Amino acid sequence: MTTYQFHDAYTLAETAEKLGKKALHLGLIPSFVVRYFPDSRQYYIPNEKECEPLTPEQAYMRFKKLVENSAK
Repeated sequence: MTTYQFHDAYTLAETAEKLGKKALHLGLIPSFVVRYFPDSRQYYIPNEKECEPLTPEQAYMRFKKLVENSAK
């Protein structure tokens, strides 16, 4: 049974930020930046090949994959 950590756009963005902090704590990324807008957030991971901002969905998937792969 899959349990989701988010239920809407706001909790998805919050979950992505928590996963980013976990990835940072584990040393999987050197840093990340969140830009807050009234209706959305953008995530940046400095020193990556891609310099375009990530949406909350993209950030969630990227951070989740990093954290899961580090546990293996």
